Amino acid sequence: MDHLLVLVRHGQSEWNLKNLFTGWKDPDLTEKGVAEARAAGVKLKALGIRFDVAFTSALSRAQKTCALILEEIGQPELPVIEDQALNERDYGDLTGLNKDDARERWGEEQVHIWRRSFDVPPPGGESLKGTAERVLPYFRAHILPRVERGDRVLVAAHGNSLRALVMELEGLSGEEILKRELATGAPIIYRLDASGAVIDKKDLAA
Repeated sequence: MDHLLVLVRHGQSEWNLKNLFTGWKDPDLTEKGVAEARAAGVKLKALGIRFDVAFTSALSRAQKTCALILEEIGQPELPVIEDQALNERDYGDLTGLNKDDARERWGEEQVHIWRRSFDVPPPGGESLKGTAERVLPYFRAHILPRVERGDRVLVAAHGNSLRALVMELEGLSGEEILKRELATGAPIIYRLDASGAVIDKKDLAA
């Protein structure tokens, strides 16, 4: 039986384009982001991949990416489960700030620590560790069981919520996952065995 899990980071958003910390705010996709999402669907369709269920966050940039992918592969009516457990990392007081402005306010070193340490949260926000503590229980309770029983599952979410899933699937440390960049609109295809262990991985950004 084919145990298939496909992760896709949403296409470029308006705030990605403006170099702003986005977090739980809800900007739309740019034209480029729409094109990236459609291209992801085209790539998956070319591989003959179809899904039994999709999961996405409570944020529209991920929901729209999910819908565009499903439209391209000819499954626009597929059940989609939305949950804020899959939302992007909450950047707290950094949310909405230009990354250059944040560096001017708090200093380059401090902003780098907030962005690139595993367990140091920005003021009022989440660390990547905190994000994982929100994402992974949901993954283990709701997504992984579907994969293990043989459903082909799509997860359209965000850079940091997906980092948490990649860390879990690939057995990476906090330091290792921080170095992993996830391209927008680039599917990562995992094939798992019945126990949830990864057999094979294909990154369509490569």
